[in-house]
Amino acid sequence: MAQTLGFTVWLTGMSGTGKSTMAAYIAARLRQVDRNVEILDENELGNELWQGLGDSKDERMTIVRRLGYVAGVLTRNNVAVLVPCVSPYKAGREDNRRTIGRYIEVYVDCPTEKLIERDSTGRYKKALGGEIPNFIGITEPYEPPASAEVVIHSDQESVEEGAAKIFQSLLDLGYVTTEELKIITGKKMKAQPPTQVEVTRVSSAKPAKPSKAAGKAPAKADKGPKASSKGAKARPAARAARVAKPTKAGKKASASKRKAR
Repeated sequence: MAQTLGFTVWLTGMSGTGKSTMAAYIAARLRQVDRNVEILDENELGNELWQGLGDSKDERMTIVRRLGYVAGVLTRNNVAVLVPCVSPYKAGREDNRRTIGRYIEVYVDCPTEKLIERDSTGRYKKALGGEIPNFIGITEPYEPPASAEVVIHSDQESVEEGAAKIFQSLLDLGYVTTEELKIITGKKMKAQPPTQVEVTRVSSAKPAKPSKAAGKAPAKADKGPKASSKGAKARPAARAARVAKPTKAGKKASASKRKAR
């Protein structure tokens, strides 16, 4: 069976955090080692995948599902997929994690006040002024990931520093090799042991509780030997009683001896 080489890197975070810039940087480096790469940027695919959809919660969930479906198909066909998408709701991201499988989540974080300061599009200002309804982070909540494989603080870390974290995670999960990363980064990187969060994901299923019947079975088995041991003691005692009881012939012999005396 051919080895699956595809994977999805899902970059989530509020608008303007640098998700698309990070995706373009990672894609360029992966192409250096002849990987098949596709970027599914929500800002570029609206006309093709969700024309006519708005910004309500249900419509945003639909957008995330459609992007996740395409990413899953590409991943199964040995493509490295990068998805920069706000995807503000945990439920939609977790659905994609389950369906895609070979998946890492990258949370590109930045304080809202910093995003407002450096916003070149003016969208945050318009949202604050009420001109843009349902704007994530201003009038609608953003749900941060609780257990993303990678967290990048784009107000503090450079693109190169953030990319190094992503490459390390891809190496740890076996999605890229040390040889590939030596070409990409110019240095030899080693896989790190999985974190407790990763171990929990793998072994999330709880062991089944034993049934009541199964719990009682050993107790019955324990009673068996006790009962048999009592029986073993009783049988020798009964034999001793039978031996001690005089027979009729013995009684006559005793009477003859007494007359002779």
